[in-house]
Amino acid sequence: MFKKVLIVNRGEIAVRIIKACQELGIKTVAIYSDVDKNTPHVLLADETIPLGDPTPIESYLNIPKIIEIAEEAGAEAIHPGYGFLAENPDFAETCSKRGITFIGPKAEVIGLMGDKIAAKKTMEKAGVPVIPGYHGNKQDVDSLVKEGEEIGFPLLVKAAAGGGGKGMRIVDNIDSLAEAIESAKRESKSSFGDDTVFLEKYLDKPRHIEFQILADHHGNTIHLFERECSIQRRHQKIIEETPSPVMNPKLREKMGEAAIRAAEAVGYTNAGTIEFMVDGKLNFYFMEMNTRLQVEHPITEMTTGVDLVKWQLKIASGQKLTLKQKDLIQRGHAIECRIYAEDPSNGFLPSVGTLKKVEEPSGPNIRVDSGISPNLKITPYYDPLLSKLVVLAENREEAIQKMIWALSHYIVLGVTTNISFLKKVLAHEEFKRGNITTHFIDTYFKEYLQMKHGLPLDAIIALAVYDAMHLRKQEVVRYKEADPHSPWRYVGRWRVGGEIDVH
Repeated sequence: MFKKVLIVNRGEIAVRIIKACQELGIKTVAIYSDVDKNTPHVLLADETIPLGDPTPIESYLNIPKIIEIAEEAGAEAIHPGYGFLAENPDFAETCSKRGITFIGPKAEVIGLMGDKIAAKKTMEKAGVPVIPGYHGNKQDVDSLVKEGEEIGFPLLVKAAAGGGGKGMRIVDNIDSLAEAIESAKRESKSSFGDDTVFLEKYLDKPRHIEFQILADHHGNTIHLFERECSIQRRHQKIIEETPSPVMNPKLREKMGEAAIRAAEAVGYTNAGTIEFMVDGKLNFYFMEMNTRLQVEHPITEMTTGVDLVKWQLKIASGQKLTLKQKDLIQRGHAIECRIYAEDPSNGFLPSVGTLKKVEEPSGPNIRVDSGISPNLKITPYYDPLLSKLVVLAENREEAIQKMIWALSHYIVLGVTTNISFLKKVLAHEEFKRGNITTHFIDTYFKEYLQMKHGLPLDAIIALAVYDAMHLRKQEVVRYKEADPHSPWRYVGRWRVGGEIDVH
């Protein structure tokens, strides 16, 4: 086992990894930007090293600085958590070349799965169902329109390098397809530096269901069942649960086998997630693979009793999986709610400020993975996720009621949070019945997606994109010239705005 691990992340996931390392007797090194100096992960780690400038490119995305820190601290391995550099193949490759263990899959696997078109082609060859569509090389608008007409409507135009809903358009008829393709290409180019798109059949009543994977370096691969992730706002998850209310034993077996087949097809190692879309008739299709730990991993830990972070460390150090598929079972029902500093009543705009008071709920089978504390400043530099609240109960009905109780006893003062909104979603009759799709928020809470004052949301996004791209042009030139390992050399697979992909 490693003697010392560098955690190149912040917030609640850094705290989670540090605790797992310390429980295994591993010394931890934390990094922090100027605005994170007094955060819980810094106070908890055995050693801490400052990064300075809080902008991501100068701090948590600064590969040369991070590698230098790892070498000077004597860290044998680096855990990326999720977001930032977790799915950056250049970073994984740099770690390997410098003799530092990257706690995750190989760089080439990260790169392959980060390319949505290449990933789908790989899955097709492996016999894993994929959504009918066009994943070819013809990228001119006329050819794509022709392919779209053959697929039929409604359909999705999706960016090959995209994530978080960027570069994605829903098209209902042939008349609006060309415009949607052009628009998706422009957004994908500006966000990811790549305007490649593909087309997919739009599914009826889609659910987002993922399977947790663990794979060692000795040819052993298992799944740890599913997570229902359909409750999303702006294509970002806010409530997850397991087991899925739509799942049955036969479907679980088929999807689990497909997940293992997908992982083995690319020689996957460590923890990962196979993401599926499931339609109203319970047909399932491969969507993508997340080559890292997921935000929602705690609900799997709660129902299986398996510590996924510890197994990440064990696998990375060369240990064999001792878990057997036939021995794994789920007990009870777990739900996770993501606590964000954001204003649901005003288009879910992020909220900043100083936390005046924080009181977390407690009780049997209530877990809070937190990265906050009183007097902590919530800044605009990183994703507004504050913590994750997780409950476990004997069944889904009790888990819902338990979560509502826990949210009612969660106090965060100083910034606006989504706690009240989460309670409303959980209390909705259709949610209680398990009648959920990825359109749940759009259907039943559409008023929350609108700005209620100030500039229109589209205008704010346009201004933000303009400012970001102006900054990026300067940073790309400077970093490409000065550093061949800069993360900006791989912007095509950097999932901006995905599920906590940029912290």
